[in-house]
Amino acid sequence: MVDAKDKKIIGLLRENSRISVRDIAKKTGIRPSTVHQRIQKLRKKGVIEKFTVKLDDRAVDQSFIVFMLLKGESHEYINQKILSKPNVKEVFGVTGEYDMLLKMKFRDIEEFNSFIINFRKENKDIRSTITMVATAKLKEDI
Repeated sequence: MVDAKDKKIIGLLRENSRISVRDIAKKTGIRPSTVHQRIQKLRKKGVIEKFTVKLDDRAVDQSFIVFMLLKGESHEYINQKILSKPNVKEVFGVTGEYDMLLKMKFRDIEEFNSFIINFRKENKDIRSTITMVATAKLKEDI
């Protein structure tokens, strides 16, 4: 169970995963040793899965963001193919007419077009897709 103190610690780590235990202690009023123990407990319980960095997509040539709804025949086969693609950043199973929602990042439209042409050739089990290009990022919360 995550209590109010854990939530404060998690909030600070979300803002900056490199924040020191000492700084968390100052901002929360919790002793540094207790902060450290709580972070370790949260990691062990799987509440904190990993510490990571947030990249500027433009700086790493990944600013062309595409969302795709996908409907297919063989979910396991398609899942294996999708999960192995480095441009596919997130995959969700969804309810409704389609089976999956993919979030993909590319350098530009040409890279996306090349990807989708090859992907459709490799995956004959795909019945239909709906593709949406993100025109603006209004909010991103990690």
